[in-house]
Amino acid sequence: MRGFIPDRPKGSGRANRRRNRSAVAVAAAALLFPLLSSEPATAARPGDSGALQQAFTEAAESYQVPRSLLLGVSYLQSRWDAHGGAASVSGGYGPMHLTDARTALADAPHHSHGDEDPRGGDARPPLAVDATDRTDRAAAAELPARLRTLERAAQLTGMEPGELREDPAANVRGGAALLAAAQRKLGLPLGGDPADWYGAVARYSGAGDAETATAYADDVFDVIREGERRITDGGQRVTLPASPGLAPETAQAARLGLPRADDGGGLTECPPTVGCEWIPAPYEEFGDGDYGNHDKADRPHSQSVDYIVVHDTEATWETTLQLVQDPEYVSWHYSLRSSDGHIAQHVPTADVGWHAGNWFVNAKSVGLEHEGFLTAPDAWYTEAMYRTSARLVRYLAKKHSIPLDRQHILGHDNVPGTTARNIPGMHTDPGPYWDWAHYFQLLGAPLHPTAGADGGLVTIRPDYARHRPVHTGCESAGEPCPAHGSGAVRLHTGPSEDAPLVKDAGLRPGGGDSTTGVNDTGARASTGQQYAVAERRGDWTAVWYLGQKGWFHNPAAQPTAVNAEGPVVTPAEGRTEIPVYGRAYPEAAAYPEGVPAQAVSPLPYKLLAGQEYAIGLRTAGEYYWATTFDPAGHTVVRGEEEYYQIQFGHRVAFVKVADVTVQQSDK
Repeated sequence: MRGFIPDRPKGSGRANRRRNRSAVAVAAAALLFPLLSSEPATAARPGDSGALQQAFTEAAESYQVPRSLLLGVSYLQSRWDAHGGAASVSGGYGPMHLTDARTALADAPHHSHGDEDPRGGDARPPLAVDATDRTDRAAAAELPARLRTLERAAQLTGMEPGELREDPAANVRGGAALLAAAQRKLGLPLGGDPADWYGAVARYSGAGDAETATAYADDVFDVIREGERRITDGGQRVTLPASPGLAPETAQAARLGLPRADDGGGLTECPPTVGCEWIPAPYEEFGDGDYGNHDKADRPHSQSVDYIVVHDTEATWETTLQLVQDPEYVSWHYSLRSSDGHIAQHVPTADVGWHAGNWFVNAKSVGLEHEGFLTAPDAWYTEAMYRTSARLVRYLAKKHSIPLDRQHILGHDNVPGTTARNIPGMHTDPGPYWDWAHYFQLLGAPLHPTAGADGGLVTIRPDYARHRPVHTGCESAGEPCPAHGSGAVRLHTGPSEDAPLVKDAGLRPGGGDSTTGVNDTGARASTGQQYAVAERRGDWTAVWYLGQKGWFHNPAAQPTAVNAEGPVVTPAEGRTEIPVYGRAYPEAAAYPEGVPAQAVSPLPYKLLAGQEYAIGLRTAGEYYWATTFDPAGHTVVRGEEEYYQIQFGHRVAFVKVADVTVQQSDK
């Protein structure tokens, strides 16, 4: 989705009936944005680079918690980052993610900004989701204990809540106190072997079901067994030595008395190593022959699932669940909770969710929503959620034979507009602050060089923590966002920071300039995406991007891309230019009687002779005709025309196989 800025105009609604039932109040959002605009806590000075490590040691001794256990829990919560004292989307603060949601809570609507129709098809009237009128019942409800752990830590330590939020060392002591209290409540001794703390770690997750709690604890003990070391966002060097023989007492989890997750009687499709519950999206009819909020299908028998689309919710967990259960809203297949990585499934993967803004992609994808806000770079994603998401994606990729690469694992911001008029309204989540490099490491598909300098391709791969380009518009248009790590690089018209940014003719049909806006994808390349090299000059690399050369800073001392090789497309012999498409639809002759032929309309871009673009997949033209509540009337149309998916700009695109020549990038 497009990230939330408080004064951005809302998209137009449908009838008053739809506006009233499909809206979400954003009053609570005001609670978060003043918080994010405040000055972050002072980063650690270089001379203090071991201070956080010492804080873990001292807190472990004071509360008789094994130091490795304290470090392992903190790593899973935050990877030891303090995020400048800013809150996560779950209202969690500091290295131990102590939650204080009443201070940090914010709700913003999903699929409610910009003009994107989440269905992304032309067969039915546009679905314009307006979120201006919904009452936020979740914000007024009593907050669960998992969102109030900082309050308990203050009681246990005698520290002020502000100190626990802002001081990393105090935050670590608060986390240690909570772990010790959990151990005592289980009737278990303090200190000793970390293996004897499995139940306390499971309780620390705050999970309300046994599967999520044990998945969390298992992850913590995996971290301890494997060991970790890194420099945090505050410049702190923290090390957890590996303990490969550690075998925790997993039976302790039974003492928590947690219920099993409700899987809907076996309806959930999740790996056994995660906590997963069934919260169905309603498939219901309502007035005027309309229905929602997804379409019944029979995938993969009817169509293959080729993509997994990563979103963020732009809302808290409670609001997200309210939205997906509204039959007049939209839908996605899974939601993932920030605080503990818990998963809720809403739509069977056999069915088509309305989530990507492109009907071709919807029909061929599974959508995952992650609790988070793209314009709030310190409303951070927890390590627990990253890891659970990676497990789910690995499971889905294996089930549907989806390659683990950025041609198939897309961000919502990589999905193309279907036609020229749709491009400006396409959503931009999960945005430049999603850590794709870390995500692919967890997927078991790390982004490494696959060729030398003459490979002909580059894979975008900046050092997330050190790479901090200026983005603007997180709180108000034109104002700089807080400095933050990013997986995105910016593309210029020449090899200089002073050169203008490349233009996106689809995003700005009038010829306007691309900007540094956090929602502006017009001159952006993202980690894992591959582009064909057009030229190199010193510390600068040019790639073919949206029909032009795009230059990005790529110094050898701190590279923002690694070399690669692979197949690329270029216009077929004799062609000076070829059209580019936002969907791979069949030719008109393929449509049976009763199914209107869908236009195969080119986007406002050209792929010119002499240019090359990396190939994602090859597919026959397909269209899923689904306009009736009764799925008996649904039809999959397949044509003879074939397409290549290519990495054309920040978003992918399609070209006809007949229009191009395929060759190796290292020719």
